[in-house]
Amino acid sequence: MISRRALELATAILTGGFGVAVVVQSLDNGIGWSSEGVESGTFPFLTGIIIIAGSLYNLARGIVPAGTLANVPIAITSIELRRLAGLFLPAAIFVAVIPLLGMYVASAVYIFAVLAVPEHQSVLRSAATAAATALALYVVFERMFQVSLPHGALAAALGF
Repeated sequence: MISRRALELATAILTGGFGVAVVVQSLDNGIGWSSEGVESGTFPFLTGIIIIAGSLYNLARGIVPAGTLANVPIAITSIELRRLAGLFLPAAIFVAVIPLLGMYVASAVYIFAVLAVPEHQSVLRSAATAAATALALYVVFERMFQVSLPHGALAAALGF
């Protein structure tokens, strides 16, 4: 079981790390003023500072909890953790296979998996929804906006 306090501390550390990454990357882009005006890293730098400040605040509240929900002994039960893993694992796999399969195939596989595997919908309906999603992504991004989404190693191997 995971306590609410542990979740708050872990979240504060993760968001703080993200804020630090944003600040470090924005320093590479330059912050402040140049002859053209505000440099491109200024806004991300300020955003990263705000994220870090919020994370430090949440970290302090998690370490020294007041009489709030942070004292709840169990925030996630094993059943809830399994449901959460059922959402997170397919999404993590989806992101991991994008470089291999490309955005369109990976999206179709992901939509099919989250609809058909837990038996929320029939296999035929899940396949149709997955194909429609991939087609919609292609039409909107490739044709309408003329923005190429990652095609992946599979498309490169097939000559696309």
